[in-house]
Amino acid sequence: MMKKVLTTPIKDEDLLSLRVGDVVYLTGTLVTCRDVAHRRLIELGRELPVDLKGLAIFHAGPIVVEKDQGRFEMISIGPTTSMRMEKFEKEFIEHTGVKLIVGKGGMGKNTEEGCRLHKAVHAVFPGGCAVLAATSVEEIEDAQWRDLGMPETLWVSRVKEFGPLIISIDTEGNNLFEENKKIFNQRKLPVIEEINQQIKFIK
Repeated sequence: MMKKVLTTPIKDEDLLSLRVGDVVYLTGTLVTCRDVAHRRLIELGRELPVDLKGLAIFHAGPIVVEKDQGRFEMISIGPTTSMRMEKFEKEFIEHTGVKLIVGKGGMGKNTEEGCRLHKAVHAVFPGGCAVLAATSVEEIEDAQWRDLGMPETLWVSRVKEFGPLIISIDTEGNNLFEENKKIFNQRKLPVIEEINQQIKFIK
């Protein structure tokens, strides 16, 4: 199977064939953008200092070392929990034109609607691989809102085949995590009943 690589700027047609569970990689521009940046834009109405149209954001708090002459080196870049951004994400997608959102764990109906209406996707990056992820960062090209501290700074990185990224919400609003919840809940009911039968003597 050919490796699917999304290259920024990402267009709607690049995403339309993707379905939940598909694995993709990213080449181009990846911007770390998490809690405070979302709140500044949506709640405070502060425009982001980075144009995200057609780009990808990463819900992440990286570890970065500042080198000489204003250069930076990415040491570790692991995902943070995406659900914390859930209440902002639909408006965020609409306002910024971001096409790929990467994080940890699933997101909810607000993000589903944002992805469906504006043709974006959410993807999860495997946990525990933050140092490995940093090896896909070719260069940190910019750093904005450094007053927020290292985890919340908007680190603008050039990446090559960053991933694997598992599509969890597609452009039709399908949600892998919610679909799996239904399947797993159905599977667990007979198991719970069987266990209850085996341990009912404990009462």
